[in-house]
Amino acid sequence: MKIRPLTPQEQKYTYAQSMQLEGQTANIGYLRGDFAHSGYGFYTTWFDTRTQWKTDKFKAALDEVVNTLREDKGLLHNRYDMSAFAKQFPDSAFQGNYCTEYGFRADTEKHAFLLRCNPARGDYNFYCFCYVKEWLDKHIANAEHGIRFIDPNYKELFRIPDGGKIVITTAWGEKFEQVCRYIDETHMELSSDRGGDIYHICEFAERMERNNSTVVPVLPNLPEQCYIYLPTTQEIGIVKKGESGYYRSDLSTVYGENGQEFVDELNRQGGVSKAQAAAMKSGSMFGWHTPAADPKNYDGDGKPIKPKHRNKDYER
Repeated sequence: MKIRPLTPQEQKYTYAQSMQLEGQTANIGYLRGDFAHSGYGFYTTWFDTRTQWKTDKFKAALDEVVNTLREDKGLLHNRYDMSAFAKQFPDSAFQGNYCTEYGFRADTEKHAFLLRCNPARGDYNFYCFCYVKEWLDKHIANAEHGIRFIDPNYKELFRIPDGGKIVITTAWGEKFEQVCRYIDETHMELSSDRGGDIYHICEFAERMERNNSTVVPVLPNLPEQCYIYLPTTQEIGIVKKGESGYYRSDLSTVYGENGQEFVDELNRQGGVSKAQAAAMKSGSMFGWHTPAADPKNYDGDGKPIKPKHRNKDYER
């Protein structure tokens, strides 16, 4: 059995999902546990989700995973070993709802076990969400295409990643955010403190138009707009957050080959870094749901950062 850090896409599936997503991913249930006040206990509670997949083969696989991870120095041996284990895999850390948590995945032949760990005293120390591996992986792969937002004529306006957010502005000016989850190519789930609903993307577009509401994506650490330089045509353009393509600027023919330096200075004066400008340009070209549209993937000069090699799997 191998255990490895969760990918960012997998981290979302270590929390309770809606009934729709539980079905889409074949979530069998989850195990919640803690190590007691001493850090050496082991108390667990099981919660059913989809009992039709709770087969004898699954039960045997769950026992295998838990017993293996309960071995000395294993992730579930005790609170102190969990903390030491997580430190071996820096890539496992992610920001949870209230604190930094650590995520790992263990696979057996047919099943995937996604663990969210918190080696802090006084809280539940782990959740293990259990899935039919084929269903989960297929759903995650499809969700990587992002969630489409269109107008009533099916013209694509923008895309956001699974788990991204939008801001809806009503006709009377009220704004509220909603979290978006991928269901399939034409359906999405929206949720907020007001509750959640599933929409066909065309139905949602028609409802927004009928109510005179506007929708924009919430994009991380990006300005509302910035300048870009296109060396092939020596144009200076303006890119707006969430929109495809660019707007031509009256400055296009003024600075010629020195356009990039001028653009950098314009953006600097507007509080836009080179990394943000590079992400804005990529988002307008390749889609706002892609990693290229995130400024954290660029260095201070706006050059793409090469991804680090992941730690090798921990094998028992």
